[in-house]
Amino acid sequence: MQTNSPMPTFDPAADGWAIEPDCDFIDMVGPVWRRMVDASPEFAFLAEPRHRNRNGKVHGGMLLTFADQAMGLTASHRTGSLAQATVQLNLHFAAAVDVGDFVVARSTIARMTKSLAFMTCEMMVGDHLVATTSGIWRLFGR
Repeated sequence: MQTNSPMPTFDPAADGWAIEPDCDFIDMVGPVWRRMVDASPEFAFLAEPRHRNRNGKVHGGMLLTFADQAMGLTASHRTGSLAQATVQLNLHFAAAVDVGDFVVARSTIARMTKSLAFMTCEMMVGDHLVATTSGIWRLFGR
């Protein structure tokens, strides 16, 4: 296990990202960053030493948590902030993520019904795919 790793030096705010306001659980693992690209939100997080697993890489649970948040926020953006809940979430790892990496999630709503959103998401570090996700979100109050 690595110890005493320096904090990442990349500044997302200087690159046009803004912190996505949140609370409670996400505050413990965030912040999550947001920017708009062609009227669609993208989300990101900066991998810190606290996100490591025993192998010194970003813990898979952090990537799953981030994917859940990014996809949920994308559905919220598309529905005008309707309440929602994750029904199913699948994640496939493609590459390890290192401390200092800036992980960007780009989510797509493949299909939306009156009560469900079917989504996919790619997580990238630079030009490298690190994970793909798919999921279903329950939409309340539509």
